[in-house]
Amino acid sequence: MKSWNKDRRQFLKNTSLAALALGTPIIHAKASNAKSSSADDMIMCDKTTLDYYGEGPFYTENPPTIQEGMLAKSDEPGTRMIITGRVFNLDCSEYIPNTVIDVWHADHDGAYDNEGYNLRGQTVSNNQGFYMFETIKPGKYLNGNMFRPSHIHYKITAPGYPTLTTQLYFEGDTDIPNDAAASITSGQYNALPRIISLTENNEGVLEGTWDIVINGDGITTGVSDIHLDKGIIYRVGPNPFTEEINIRYGVYHKAKVSLLVFNMQGRTVATLEEKTLAADQYDATWRPEPGLAKGHYFIVLKINDLQVHYLKVLRQ
Repeated sequence: MKSWNKDRRQFLKNTSLAALALGTPIIHAKASNAKSSSADDMIMCDKTTLDYYGEGPFYTENPPTIQEGMLAKSDEPGTRMIITGRVFNLDCSEYIPNTVIDVWHADHDGAYDNEGYNLRGQTVSNNQGFYMFETIKPGKYLNGNMFRPSHIHYKITAPGYPTLTTQLYFEGDTDIPNDAAASITSGQYNALPRIISLTENNEGVLEGTWDIVINGDGITTGVSDIHLDKGIIYRVGPNPFTEEINIRYGVYHKAKVSLLVFNMQGRTVATLEEKTLAADQYDATWRPEPGLAKGHYFIVLKINDLQVHYLKVLRQ
């Protein structure tokens, strides 16, 4: 472990901005007043909105379980894409395990499989609330005289709560502005929080993160006040990696710090740090044990036993 002594004010500024870029839940400050000064009164979380088109005409009941995270077969034509995220309750203070996530979308040519279950499947958030699936970027199809933007359908069901049906879109899609659903920017059908960025990794696979915020009972995370003085994972690399990966992270105040690695089933596979640290930036290296399976893992930072940030990595 190594630390860097840098200007404290600049460090906090940089990490506050980085929190928005690295996949933390979307949290906004409310306008404050003299009668309200607690942290809980100052924050809110964006609820996942409905899509104007709802389920659409192409849903098929009883989809199969997604096997090993692969919604699309390895030989499915199209640009490979990985979507990951985490399921939170309405104020992002709890993550929700065992949430059923039903997804389906068009193929590379914009056609749905309405006879079988190609590009249709169901996964469940693990015991840390994470979900992941690999597929191809959906093609577009005509809706009247205009193309619908590329999108993925979601039906999301937290244990014991009603299903939320919506759609996920992608930044830079030129058909979004003219689409009746994807262009809505306010109200219950606001699509803005459901338009995500995609980044191409070293293997040419597009990667995107979408955290789901729904009504449900979960496990406390402490995430709702992450923007106060806690900590952040600053950078990981190389990603994907083979033998080892370096993690740089920051601690805002002296605290008990844990840096852990979880697999997709939510099991801890490595403990990289577990001690009291002063406010500073640090780095650590994860060298997986021989025999550990290739695939996706989550690097998780805990401050005083509260999980405050995570990043997804791929071991090849």
